[in-house]
Amino acid sequence: MAEFLLPRPVSKAPAGPLDDQFWGIVESHFRSLVEQHPILATYIGIHDADDRLDDATRDAVEQEIADWHREEQELQALDPAGLSESVRMERELALHNVRRVLFDTEVHRVWERRSTAMDQVGDALFSIFARDYAPLADRLASLTSRMEAIPAALEQHRSRATAPQVELWQKLEIESGEQMPFLLNEIKAAGLGVLDGRAQTRLGKAVETATASITAYIETLKAGMGKTVEPWALGSENYDRLVGLRAFDGLDAAQILEIGHEQLALNKAARVEDARRIDPGVDEATVVDRVKSNHPATFEVALEAYKDAMNRARAHIIEHDIVTMPPGEQISVIATPEYLRTVIPFAAYFEPPKFDKHPAGIYIVTPSVGDDPNAMREHNYASISNTSVHEAYPGHHLQLSAATRHPSLVRLLVDAPEFVEGWGMYSEQMMREQGFDAGPEFLLAMHTDAIWRACRIILDVRMHRGEVTVDEATAFLIEHTGFEHANAQAEVFRYTYTPTYQLSYLLGKVLLLQLRADEQRRLGDRFSLKDFHDTLMRNGSLPISFHRRLLAAEAAKGN
Repeated sequence: MAEFLLPRPVSKAPAGPLDDQFWGIVESHFRSLVEQHPILATYIGIHDADDRLDDATRDAVEQEIADWHREEQELQALDPAGLSESVRMERELALHNVRRVLFDTEVHRVWERRSTAMDQVGDALFSIFARDYAPLADRLASLTSRMEAIPAALEQHRSRATAPQVELWQKLEIESGEQMPFLLNEIKAAGLGVLDGRAQTRLGKAVETATASITAYIETLKAGMGKTVEPWALGSENYDRLVGLRAFDGLDAAQILEIGHEQLALNKAARVEDARRIDPGVDEATVVDRVKSNHPATFEVALEAYKDAMNRARAHIIEHDIVTMPPGEQISVIATPEYLRTVIPFAAYFEPPKFDKHPAGIYIVTPSVGDDPNAMREHNYASISNTSVHEAYPGHHLQLSAATRHPSLVRLLVDAPEFVEGWGMYSEQMMREQGFDAGPEFLLAMHTDAIWRACRIILDVRMHRGEVTVDEATAFLIEHTGFEHANAQAEVFRYTYTPTYQLSYLLGKVLLLQLRADEQRRLGDRFSLKDFHDTLMRNGSLPISFHRRLLAAEAAKGN
């Protein structure tokens, strides 16, 4: 891979004698990481290896684990006294990152117990196909090379499965594999009229070979289903350990579960009041049904409604000076690719690649899960508004567009969904407070989504403690949210292999509201909502406990 210029933050005075050594460790590991993971490189906008796939062998994973341990040892060997104040914080954050990765790879070990080839293949292709960082013909050439590498990659993935494979996770991989030809054929169709005859023939052959190898791979998984195991839960001890590593402002799993139950009750009560404001003459269920029934006739019309809601929210932010808009930010809204619909039942966001010349975000919306005839009810107009605030403005797109501009590579690699997802949920409430789509039907949608996220907290904790099965969790979600069965089940399936991620949404919102209240008390009349938002945006996607420390440091200096 060619050399590329890496950004490095300027140390706050006085600089420490070991600052350069610290950044040398970080940059060396980052270059190694990008070299080992061409898919990651593409995702963050480094395109020197767009024609390659990752080495997916077990040996490669074990080597990566050793590399993370080496970085941990090098970081621990640095005497914090030799670092400037700002770099000491970066060192602590880097150690936080390393320990999170090592827990996932050494303790949770999903990579060993679940076939994830389809996720990697899909990500490898989608990140090139969906972004226009280069002419389509050039991107199709890279895609052709990656598709030619798929048969070998699938063989490499098989080498990981030395532990018993989890039955549910294998079923998800089979479903994704069965959807993958849709993406391959879409890429093939994009070459018509763009590629010359020779390149189009090569692309067609690559699609044919990749499709055949995926079909064979899926058949192998099906044949091995008799040897799979059912257990997937992390277990109480490891779950508690993971919660500790996540640095949730000192909260433990029991306290988080209590927050989940409290938030479920609070948001249910709020939704009753919303329904009463809409129509006091009928019961809550009837009002909710009416709101869900007010939806576009087709998904194509719904997609335009998502774009409209997103653009209206952006205009509202600018008009009311709520947060500084990152200059040059761009976003596109598209339907969720087929291969992702079983694990993303509603919507999701892909952040702007840090190293692209013209970085842009991608907001995806899922038409339906399994061609559910009732799917359009989830695309009701009130929900469209709430989702667009969460995913785009001032939610994920605005926050991540700002975060990627921070020069720290440590912050680029941080794992802090309680801030990223919490910010999305905080944005939903904050925008209503600021007068955007603040009518009762929109509040009902917001509180409905908050009920869903409260269920996530409860189910995240209880499922991974082994207290709730998939079927029980699905029924619980349907009971409290009214989701269609297919969407609820797809949600719960994802919870099984992402412990502590799903609880991050509403927990993050609760922590952010507490942080805001603390800043309001500290600053009194000097508190500025915009300044508070801009400070969080400027510091990047950190754990909220790290944001709190940065704000406390500013307070100690009299800022």
